[in-house]
Amino acid sequence: MKHANVAIFVPHNGCPHQCSFCNQRTITGQMTQPLPQDVRNAVQIAKNSLHSDTKNAEIAFFGGSFTAIEPGYMVSLLEAAAPFVKDGTFAGIRISTRPDCIDEDVLKLLKGYGVTAIELGAQSMDDRVLQLNKRGHTAEQVAAASELIRSHGFTLGLQMMTGLYGDTVQGSKLTARKLSALHPQNMRIYPTIIMRGTELGEKYLRGEYQTLNLEETVQLCAELLDFFEEQGIRVIRLGLHSSPELEWDMLAGPWHPAFRELCESARMLRNITGYLKQNPQLQGSIMIKVNPKTVSKAAGQKKCNLTALAQMGYCVKIVQDADVLENCFTIE
Repeated sequence: MKHANVAIFVPHNGCPHQCSFCNQRTITGQMTQPLPQDVRNAVQIAKNSLHSDTKNAEIAFFGGSFTAIEPGYMVSLLEAAAPFVKDGTFAGIRISTRPDCIDEDVLKLLKGYGVTAIELGAQSMDDRVLQLNKRGHTAEQVAAASELIRSHGFTLGLQMMTGLYGDTVQGSKLTARKLSALHPQNMRIYPTIIMRGTELGEKYLRGEYQTLNLEETVQLCAELLDFFEEQGIRVIRLGLHSSPELEWDMLAGPWHPAFRELCESARMLRNITGYLKQNPQLQGSIMIKVNPKTVSKAAGQKKCNLTALAQMGYCVKIVQDADVLENCFTIE
């Protein structure tokens, strides 16, 4: 079974700062705060639908800065989830929080309630970009919190954003290298989407800010995806989840409902064209063998990769071959 989360959103609760890009209630599609009974209900529903496969699933608190919310409320949510972990029904609890809201006492408390994975919203490792976007923490705090989390035996996840106010493509690549050096087990990459009701939204409407376009972002994130996977770091999310609220409040930005598919297709095309350049003897009609799970990535959305290769003079036939590793290819 693929890894699964029982996602419980705690929208914007506990965050001590109003970041320039953040409209958390829109992003999560949720306005109200969950109660402990809501947690129990959500987990029980998931337990019934997943049946025996829950042993591979986590209960995940997302959407805010979990360790910064009122301590009594945080503990009440953990107490509602913990029994499902302690009896072995679920694999663990995952939370997301800020780098400046982690310390020894918090980690001991989380460990006691069965939390197994902690994700930090780093967003950038450039202090200038962090300050411009009013993150309220530094790159050094990201590094210190990451080391503390790993030293206590938690799975470490990190989150970064591309296209932030004041950032560049090269800046995002540098952030990726610095985050990789912190040895997270997984990453989430979120392109900046300009939302109504945010500081970036106001800057955009005044003509003071424009984030990367979709094509630029796809090419950048395809490269970041390659980089993290080469480091043995799993990218578990590329782009924001689709929701009616997101689409309604979005002013601009590189959002696409199949953003990860676009990135994986772009990566596949780049790798194929790179291979063809290194092997100029391959001309005219060629056959590209891929794993059955990789066919759509090789062809590209609406067969855009096949079109691009045709424009380069290649007549391509894609053939399924289960012996080829996923996301790899052979060419004849």
